[in-house]
Amino acid sequence: MASTLALGGAGGAASAVGAPAASRMPSPEVRTVAPEADVSHHGHVSLWGTGLGVWLVSRNSGPSDLASTTVRLRVSVPLSGRQVLPAQCLQADQQTVLCRTGPLNADGSQERQLALELQLRGRPAEVVVRIDTVWNGGATDRNAKNSDHEVLAPATGDEYVF
Repeated sequence: MASTLALGGAGGAASAVGAPAASRMPSPEVRTVAPEADVSHHGHVSLWGTGLGVWLVSRNSGPSDLASTTVRLRVSVPLSGRQVLPAQCLQADQQTVLCRTGPLNADGSQERQLALELQLRGRPAEVVVRIDTVWNGGATDRNAKNSDHEVLAPATGDEYVF
């Protein structure tokens, strides 16, 4: 069957004359459901002198596997210049470090551990550390309470758990 292209009036819309009616209908919107995952970060922070230690374990309790997540660590005082960081981490600004976890299986069996020793500008009496997931591959996490934390760490050298 031959078709002829006809240009419409003011909008210049084109439609095929003689084409089946279905081909002239707008195509339906394709919708996908975002995967769901329950990412958690737990660990502790410790402040001594100009040093801030952050130890954390990331895991996923599913139901979907994740190829990777990015955890954000924000500190209330500036870092002292460029930091020596693990290969999976980068310093985003004077107070923020981003680290990728790598794959996290949905059954929680694959924990990813991270240990950082950050150097702070000056010798603060205390620091607030905020830990959260900034990227998880587009998955929905209905339980952000176990992945978003705020910890006050006085300069005692003690471990403050989150």
